Amino acid sequence: MPIWVNQSGVIPVLDGQLCMVTSRSGRRWVFPKGQIDPGHTPSEAALVEAWEEAGLTGILDPEPIGNYVYEKFERSYHVLVYRMWVTKALAVWPESELREREWMTVPEALDRVEEHGLREVLRRAFSNGTTDRITLARA
Repeated sequence: MPIWVNQSGVIPVLDGQLCMVTSRSGRRWVFPKGQIDPGHTPSEAALVEAWEEAGLTGILDPEPIGNYVYEKFERSYHVLVYRMWVTKALAVWPESELREREWMTVPEALDRVEEHGLREVLRRAFSNGTTDRITLARA
């Protein structure tokens, strides 16, 4: 019986583009996500992951845009996904030595996402041009 791990993550949006970062191994492009630590809500955890993994701060949509499940190391991970409207992107952040950060279009992000469930969340959330809803200045 697999162990379930709850995670949350963000799809950062700025100026009509999405931000992805490399995984710790540097072999894949991912959106910031991680485990929900005790005492944190899923949305608080998502904001922490955006800061630690990508150096981004911003405003989350009030509700998650979707969720997906993936398997790794005999564990099942359930990820709650939020859209984050980026207000600031810093040049140096906690994991900047470990990860690259890149801004891209929705179609480019869809080409890079490996998890089927996350690809479906991305398709549903951005099928109607919602990357242009808000444009905030990049810091």
